[in-house]
Amino acid sequence: MKTLSIILVSILCTPLFIRAQAIFLESGKIEFEKKVNMLNQVKAEMDSDRDKTWFEMIKKMIPVEATSYFDLTFTNGKTLYKPGREFVNSPKPPAWTVGPATENIVYTNYTTQEQISEKEVFENTYLMKDSIHHIDWKIINETRNIAGFTCRKAVGKLFDSVYVIAFFSDQILVTGGPESFGGLPGMILGLAIPRLHTTWYATKVEMKPVKEETMMSPKKGKKINFTQLKEQLKVSMKDWGKEGGRNILQVVL
Repeated sequence: MKTLSIILVSILCTPLFIRAQAIFLESGKIEFEKKVNMLNQVKAEMDSDRDKTWFEMIKKMIPVEATSYFDLTFTNGKTLYKPGREFVNSPKPPAWTVGPATENIVYTNYTTQEQISEKEVFENTYLMKDSIHHIDWKIINETRNIAGFTCRKAVGKLFDSVYVIAFFSDQILVTGGPESFGGLPGMILGLAIPRLHTTWYATKVEMKPVKEETMMSPKKGKKINFTQLKEQLKVSMKDWGKEGGRNILQVVL
């Protein structure tokens, strides 16, 4: 009887354990750690021998990486991405190496397919309203554990030429991600843009209710849409070479 009781308890408890492991989140908060390899980014923009000599002079003046944190709250098919805690373990890199749009606020409504972003572009603040970017994703049979979640890999192409690598979890039911990224069958917890030498990885995921009134879209800035902002940046940065191309891409992400 004792042995039979142990077996019965094991059978009864097993489904509970399995269900406890298969948690699906509809609302919560994710912290993302964003890292930019400053040296590789600057080095990629050097063309001439003179540029390379200049790079050797300045590489001791800038940190190898710039780190920052962002919070993404999500509920009811909506996400709000904004700057989080400050990274205090190293000095901030010079402003000229960082470029624009480093503290974006991005509100996305996946039901209406609308996105509203507040972006600081040097001395200007823009409020960009447009539909969600379309990304051509290809899901790959590869996984990685990020912040305690098993994530599948996907490779995407943005603006016809910018390759993006993402890791997403279908245990988080909102199909979003950092910045303006989304469109996969789950939440993006890891993201890399090789051209920008930039990554975003979730450091923690909190399962918590999110009040609807906290999911407010940004209001500050000159109203503009994606096409208008991109064309305006092309004109103002037409003589900036590779740095201009990088700046434009950072702004319109």
